[in-house]
Amino acid sequence: MRGRAAHRRRAWRDACRLLERADQAQPLAVEDLERLAVSSYLVGRDDDYAGALDRAYRAHLDAGHAASAARCAFWLGLHAFLRGETGRATGWLGRAKRVLDRDAHDCVERGYLMLPLAEGQLQRGRTGSARAAATRAGAIGERFRDHELIACARHLEGRALLAQRHVEEGLALLDEAMLAVTSGELSPIMTGLIYCSVIDACREAYAVGRAREWTRALAGWCDEQPQMMAFTGACQVHRVEIKQFHGAWLEALEEARQCGDRCRGSNKDVAAAALYQQGDLHRLRGDFAAAEHAYRTSAAWGCEPQPGMALLRLAQRRGDAAAATLRRVVSATRTRFERTRLLPAYVEVMLAVGDVSGAREGCRELEQIAADIDAVVLRAMAASACGSVELAEGNAQAALASLRRAVTLWNEVEAPYPAARARALLGLACRALGDSDGAALELDACRLAFQQLGAAPDIACIDALASKPTPQAAGLTPRELQVLRLVSEGKTNRAIAVELSRSERTVDRHLCNILTKLGAPSRAAATAYAYEHRLFDSRSTP
Repeated sequence: MRGRAAHRRRAWRDACRLLERADQAQPLAVEDLERLAVSSYLVGRDDDYAGALDRAYRAHLDAGHAASAARCAFWLGLHAFLRGETGRATGWLGRAKRVLDRDAHDCVERGYLMLPLAEGQLQRGRTGSARAAATRAGAIGERFRDHELIACARHLEGRALLAQRHVEEGLALLDEAMLAVTSGELSPIMTGLIYCSVIDACREAYAVGRAREWTRALAGWCDEQPQMMAFTGACQVHRVEIKQFHGAWLEALEEARQCGDRCRGSNKDVAAAALYQQGDLHRLRGDFAAAEHAYRTSAAWGCEPQPGMALLRLAQRRGDAAAATLRRVVSATRTRFERTRLLPAYVEVMLAVGDVSGAREGCRELEQIAADIDAVVLRAMAASACGSVELAEGNAQAALASLRRAVTLWNEVEAPYPAARARALLGLACRALGDSDGAALELDACRLAFQQLGAAPDIACIDALASKPTPQAAGLTPRELQVLRLVSEGKTNRAIAVELSRSERTVDRHLCNILTKLGAPSRAAATAYAYEHRLFDSRSTP
């Protein structure tokens, strides 16, 4: 009785302990086995969950309760499916179907068996089949008035629509499913599964507002159950992402540390994701040694450390290493969401090493994605990338328009860091057009934003730009002036090497010297400086 009471008040660890003690004294009845299974799942004891549910399945089967036995088999199959145990999942789901086929009665469990089918089709990219299976499952749920089946089917149908680029329709179905979740109509395990799945879907659709709203709801649900381990780590990872996006870097870093420490022994995937986020935050704040350690540990635990590691190499002035890594990773990445994550960094790194055509290609892909999925964040990413490429190509006027649009869009979604970076480029565009007052205003504004965030590397870059050494003090050699002129024309290091009949390594060295002498953080900044100070008015050929 005490175990049942703990289960009712959602004290899952207490429920496990008490029900296990009761089971040792006398084997539990089937309803209590199901309570023990749920409690075990929610404290992260997956094997105990499977063992208790297996016993419940057999007890239902022995009692002649085919539908209840099939439901236990469904949960065992779904659990195995989500863990990537395909053979075990197929076995349990096949067993559930066989049990129902021996029973001639129609029942809601037949609808539940369609859910893994829909999920599997979705993962294989067969969105039409996934949507059809989810719709059929939802219809069965409606007929039996089963809120849990209806909510899960709606959310799967919504994800299928998102994959088919019907964004508004898909998000509407996700919202409908979440109404059932947040009203407490569903069982604890289904509640957590749908929470996490919907938040991931919103992230992939770059529906930032919805992701934030549902993450807050998930956090509240987790906080009400302090003994719960399942779902809390994923919730913390989502919270860290949102806090970082909105500029609360210190809070995000502390939460990422807590999440990594908490999940280190129980959920390596979540711990690895938390470590990757720590790496990003350390890099942005200028603690490169801590960032390196976090990225490497994250990679050792199975998390892809890109694009963060490549951006760290760029910050360490190892642009060639960053470019080689991102070219490899981008070429091997197929899913649209993962490519979208990589492309802004890819554009930045390609510009840094002089591969303007590669950067332009990445920019075009971002623009296409933003056109297909009408999300403010995607439009802001595309505008920022376009502005940086246009500036590198020497088209400061076009860059000005793109970057102003980017700043407006980033401010609309309350993302201070990318907004400040766009303003820094805006300042360079103003400088290239001879508007020194406008450039100063933009650079001052973005420096203040970087200071509030704690973005030490970006502050150093802005200070270097604001120092404005005179052309004479810059001390560029005739060869360096020639290289800078070719850089300003948008030529890659390889193309410059061919034109000057020099090795690419020699051109790399010249460019490094140019950036150091001018105090410029990038090729675009060096180009803007050169035009502002009329370095090309006189002959720059040795």
